[in-house]
Amino acid sequence: MIFNSFERLMAGRYLRARRKEGFVSVIAGFSLAGIALGVATLIIVMAVMNGFREDLMSRIFGLNGHLSVFGPTEVLTDYDRLTQAVRTVPGVETVTPTVEGQVMLSANGVSLGGLVRGARSEDLKARHVLSRALVAGSLDDLEGQDAIMIGSRLASRFNLVVGDKLTLISPRGKITAFGSVPSIRAYTVRAIFSVGMSEYDSSFVFLPLEAAQTYFQVPANGVHHLEVEVSEPERVGAVTQALVELGAKQGLSLRLRDWRETNATFFNALQVERNVMFLILTLIILVAAFNIISGLIMLVKDKGRDIAILRTMGASRGAIMRIFFLAGASVGTLGTGIGLLLGVLFCENIEAIRQGLQSLLGVELFSAEVYFLATMPARMEGHEVMQVVGLALGLSFAATLYPAWRAARTDPVEALRHE
Repeated sequence: MIFNSFERLMAGRYLRARRKEGFVSVIAGFSLAGIALGVATLIIVMAVMNGFREDLMSRIFGLNGHLSVFGPTEVLTDYDRLTQAVRTVPGVETVTPTVEGQVMLSANGVSLGGLVRGARSEDLKARHVLSRALVAGSLDDLEGQDAIMIGSRLASRFNLVVGDKLTLISPRGKITAFGSVPSIRAYTVRAIFSVGMSEYDSSFVFLPLEAAQTYFQVPANGVHHLEVEVSEPERVGAVTQALVELGAKQGLSLRLRDWRETNATFFNALQVERNVMFLILTLIILVAAFNIISGLIMLVKDKGRDIAILRTMGASRGAIMRIFFLAGASVGTLGTGIGLLLGVLFCENIEAIRQGLQSLLGVELFSAEVYFLATMPARMEGHEVMQVVGLALGLSFAATLYPAWRAARTDPVEALRHE
């Protein structure tokens, strides 16, 4: 065993300072609180940012897919054959032929901009983020030329329920002798979804594929693009390369755009923010480590006579160093353990805590319009938690080395003479 019972006993006694040495105990208490606060904060912030990124990715990719396949022109013809070929590529999970266009949405005297997507109901059912997010109606009813599915926030703004009418106005209408006439048509709301992202819930609407082809004047055998969902988003590059080879074999000039291109700036910004927050919050632990150094130095000066007596009684320099190292390391270890417990408990109950604070303070702490998500996510990664714990313990142990070395080098003769 590295530390014997005598060294543990002395370290414990030095941590329980007497009344006249109470200031040393106060510093040790602040050091412990600082380390616990730093560890808990780091764990919570990393978990929230992980959850935020994962939820955003799942919702964005749940509607947009990881990869979009475009033809050489605006309309991708003979899409059924290409769809079947793409589904055979390793790593591809779902392929959704899509017709897409910007429109003006109007109902009950309110008009807003929106994005229309046309897709087959069976393809929408395969998108679990969407199929599991229905709050009214059913995807089975999304059939025919007058059916439409809208987001929950859009329904709330227009005061619509299933069975009401929503009018779509597209500037790309029919060409007449008098110029282009906007395409205007009313559709019946058959389903309402809520994926938890305000941008999608407030601006996206879905039409059956045939209805979207009719509205946007796309040929029956054509779509605008294919939305491809892959099993491993981080390795979408391999699927992209396979699709390029597939297009070459079939003599098609395909244009491919994956999520790294369309959302690269957004996710890179999240990663940079995450790294910066980690560095900033590490300073809390570093400050607490400096408190350990100052507290131990004061303890060594106060215990100069005790150290001298121990040395004259036969205690080695190594024993003295281990005593003070153990005293400082105990503060760091206990603080890290408390911080770990607090961080894990907070992350496991973060949404309940948020709701409680909102009710208590009467303010909205996590606006869905600002942060895109309806609930505050938190996802702890085991290796990140261990990294935080290891960092806290490492800084705490390093902070004890110099004071313990100073204590071990105390000259017993000089210490007793000054006493």
